[in-house]
Amino acid sequence: MKRFLAALLLCLTVGAGATPLPATGTVEVLFTPWDDAEGAIVRALGKARESIHVQAYLLTSRSIAKALQEARARGMAVEILADREMLEKSDKSLLPLLAEGGIPVWLETRYAVAHNKVMLIDAAQPDAVVITGSYNFTWSAQARNAENLLILRGNPALARRYLDNWRRHRDDAQKMNGEH
Repeated sequence: MKRFLAALLLCLTVGAGATPLPATGTVEVLFTPWDDAEGAIVRALGKARESIHVQAYLLTSRSIAKALQEARARGMAVEILADREMLEKSDKSLLPLLAEGGIPVWLETRYAVAHNKVMLIDAAQPDAVVITGSYNFTWSAQARNAENLLILRGNPALARRYLDNWRRHRDDAQKMNGEH
């Protein structure tokens, strides 16, 4: 009976994602409006060698959009997930421009709010970069808001967890042109 309960507890915690991940790599912490979070994101995107996966609540930053376009032009696989309602509400969203430029964009419709703010750079590599925090990919997040941003490098287990989550959300989303 004790073994059964221990196995059940292990399954529940592993399935729920509660298993702690190793603390490896480096952490860069930025706070806006004082720190140049947007510049740090653009620099990180410029160093991508293979892929960039984005989860965005809103994307209106011209600098970030340009860095994503440049990464695509360098041959990087760039893919974006975004909140559909925010796209519909914002006349400043750059997602249509990015989609027109050949970057695949999926819209999340399942949730009341798809509030993730994540970028994964070279997520399948040992030196993967995970960018996350409260920071929306907008001009206001840099210039007017009090936001935080973490840039986590060199933690492959963490990057894999984020990539698995990104893929789970993408599989549930609709392509911007209406396909699933």
